[in-house]
Parts: sequence; structure tokens; C-alpha cells
Amino acid sequence: MSRAEIHHDASDLFAAVKRSAEQIAAFLPEGAAPKIALVLGSGLGSYADALSDAKGIDYAELGFPRSGVVGHAGRLVYGRAAKSETSPGVEVLLMQGRVHTYEGHSLQTVVLPVRAMVMAGCKTVVLTNAAGGVGAGLEAGDLVLLRDHLNLMGDSPLRGPNDDRFGPRFPDMTEVYDAKLRAVAEQVAAKLSIRLKSGVYAGLLGPQYETPSEVRMLRGLGADLVGMSTVPEAIVARHMGAKVLGMSCVSNLAAGMSGQPLSHEEVTETANRVRATFIKLLDGIMAELVSLC
Repeated sequence: MSRAEIHHDASDLFAAVKRSAEQIAAFLPEGAAPKIALVLGSGLGSYADALSDAKGIDYAELGFPRSGVVGHAGRLVYGRAAKSETSPGVEVLLMQGRVHTYEGHSLQTVVLPVRAMVMAGCKTVVLTNAAGGVGAGLEAGDLVLLRDHLNLMGDSPLRGPNDDRFGPRFPDMTEVYDAKLRAVAEQVAAKLSIRLKSGVYAGLLGPQYETPSEVRMLRGLGADLVGMSTVPEAIVARHMGAKVLGMSCVSNLAAGMSGQPLSHEEVTETANRVRATFIKLLDGIMAELVSLC
């Protein structure tokens, strides 16, 4: 599949996802069976360097769309996270970057990689992103565990005919971000003395950053974080029955809160600054997931 849009016909979509899942299976080392999919947001792709026995492949070879945004490398990496002398680690499929609907893709195309990884056997999906801080008390560099989200993109990746092979027509979204996984993340953060806050993520279309008035609206709606990703991926992962854990790195304070203009350079600079802490936290979470997967 090229970067052209996937047809919205349900059978075409299922066929495209199945094809990518088969290509993932062919890419994996013999005997590999990763149960965890990890999506890395802007500037966070360096976690791939922490994997053992790593093997990568370009998105184009899997039929995945590739992002043109800085900080999204466009490679799928297989490897073992949290490997040590006493543990073989946990197998993961790791996405270095993602595409966004503001780049001109439909949401069905945006979520194809997550659907394919779940179809390929991943039962847990860990979604990370760089986000603007909206809630009181948040600072650039904070790591925040997602407890819920607001879909303000004006669309859904489930729009159109439903294919029951993916999931039900009306999937329940009472608990998008799994409570047990969140508890694991909080326990790991406490053990490592890492400050991990909790918040609600608002997903907007973008690509422009929000106005100060929009930020005030988001705060009034209960949002703590704002970004342009994650929500569609979380929706389809739950649609397919996978468990979801979400985390944001606060890359900057949203418009009107810091007195400074916003830029994508600030996003990547902040991600680089907290990289070591982010890797330490993710490794700790992955070590705990060994027994859960």
C-alpha cells in the first residue's frame, strides 16, 4: 500500500490491515510473538535504542503511511525491553513515530499501524505523545499518565461501515485507558522516584496550535493536556479488544499560559531533555508487564 488513502469500504480496510499484519509476521524473527505494541510520539523515538536484540524495518515495507513531521522516524522496531541478567525482557513492537490526520490522511489510515499490530498479536498498546500542558500545575518536562480523553477532532476512526471482524459497531469507551495498567505505571514511578502526574488528554485536529481562548475552553471541559494524536489509536485499540496505556510528555505550556510563542522545536527540545527519565520509566513499566503479557 502506498501513502494513498485507504478506501472507506469496510472490506478494503480489513484487507489492508490484514496485509500489513502478515508483513509484520514475516518481518519478525523466528519464534517471536510480541504482545506489546508501543507508539512513540514526537521526539520520543530514542527509546528504540534501549531495546535488546533490536531489528527494524521501514514503514513503507509494511504498508504503513510515513510521517513528514520532524521527530517521527517512520520505522517499526522489534526487540526486547527491560532485558537483564535475571530476565529475558519482554518482546515489543515499537513504532518510531506516527502519522497525523492533519497531514492529509484519513483517520482510518492514521490508525492502520495500530490495527495491524493488534491483529499481529499485540494485546496491550502503549501510546505516548508530546502534548501541550493545559491543566493547572503542569510544567514543561512533566510526564503525565492518561486516565481519559476528549475526542475533539470532529471525526472518528470508526466512522463508516463497521466490520465485525475488528469489533462491535458501538464499542464501550467507559475505560479507554486500562486501570490495572495505570496502577502498574504509578507503582513503577513511585518505586523509581519519578513524578508521574495524571490527566485527561484532549485530541484536536491541528496542525495549528490552539488559541488562548481555545485553551480556556479546554480547561473548562476538564482537559489537562492537548495534542493532535493518540485518541484515534486508543479508540481502535479498544475497538479490537486490546488494553491501552497512555502517557504524555508535557512539551510546552499551551497558548496564553507561558507568554511565549509555541514551536515544534520546543516540543523536540523538551523531549530530548526528559529522554533519560522517560526511558527509565518505560523500562520499569515494561519489566512489570513481563508477568502480565
